[in-house]
Amino acid sequence: MTKLRQLIPILFVIILLSISVAAIASELKKYNINSVWQYLQNISQQRKMLALLVTGFGYALMTGYDILGFIHIKQKLSVLKIAFTAFVSYAVGNTVGFTAFSGTAIRYRYYGLWGVNKIKIGELIVFTHLTFWLGLLSISGIVSILDPLTLPSAIKLPFASIHPLGFIFLSLVLIYFIISVTIKHSVTIAGEEITFPKPIISLGTIIVAGLDWGLAALVLYLLLPPNLSMTYIGFFGIYIVALTAGLISTVPGGLGVFETVMLYLRPESISAPQMLGGLIAYRFVYYLLPLIFAVVLILLEAWKKRHPK
Repeated sequence: MTKLRQLIPILFVIILLSISVAAIASELKKYNINSVWQYLQNISQQRKMLALLVTGFGYALMTGYDILGFIHIKQKLSVLKIAFTAFVSYAVGNTVGFTAFSGTAIRYRYYGLWGVNKIKIGELIVFTHLTFWLGLLSISGIVSILDPLTLPSAIKLPFASIHPLGFIFLSLVLIYFIISVTIKHSVTIAGEEITFPKPIISLGTIIVAGLDWGLAALVLYLLLPPNLSMTYIGFFGIYIVALTAGLISTVPGGLGVFETVMLYLRPESISAPQMLGGLIAYRFVYYLLPLIFAVVLILLEAWKKRHPK
C-alpha cells in the first residue's frame, strides 16, 4: 500500500505528460515537422541575443526572493553568496523540477556551509515556497480579472473563461494578508524564533514575482515571430495561464503542459510550428543554458573548496 501511494504522484505526472505530448502531436499533425526546424533557424541573431540578455536579468531578479527571505529571518550574509545560491537553486529547480527537493538541498548545502543556522535555513525555504505561490496567485488573479481569456473547448474546463479563477486566486491572497496582519506571536524552535512574514515583505515578493514572470514572458515573446498580432501585455496573460497550469501539474518544469496550453491559446497570427519552434528556443535559452551555467558554478565552487589557496 505504501509503495502504491509513492507511485501515484509519478503515475500522475506520466499521464499528464503523455496527454500533453498527444495534444501537441495532434495539433501539429497537419504540418511538416521540418517547418519547426526552419522557424528555429530563421529567428534573428538580434532577437536571440536580446532573449539571452533578458534571461540574465530575470535570473538576477530571482535572487530577490532569497534576499527578502534573509530580511525576514533576520540573518546577514554576503549578497554575492545569496545570489550564487539562489541562482543555482532556481536554475536547477526550474529545469529539473521537484523544486521542493532540489532547491531545498542546494540551499541547505550552501547556506549551511556559510554558517546560517539550519532552523533559519528551514524558515527561509518555507518563506521562499510560500511567497512564490503568493506571487503566483496574485499575478495570475490580477491577469485573470483584467484580461479574462476565453478558454478553448478542447481544454474541457467547467468555465468558459479564466475570470472566475481570478476571484478565487485573489480571495486566497486576501486571506493570506489577513492572517499575516492578525498573527502577532512567534514560535520558538531549538532556541530560534520563527515568525510569519510581515505584510510589507510579502508585498515585496509579489512585486519581485511580477517582474520575474514579466521578464520570463518577454524571453518567449522575443523568440516568437516579430509580426505577432498581439501586444506584449496581451501575450503576458496567455503566458501566465500556461505557467500556472504547468506549475499546478507538478510535471518537472511544466514540460509538455506549458507547451500544450500555449499552443491552444496562441493568437491566430502564429502557426503551430512557429509557436512550437519558439517554445523549443525558449526552453533552451531560459532553462537549459542557465542549468549548464549553474552546473559549471557548482563544479568551480567544489574545486575551490578542494584546492584552497
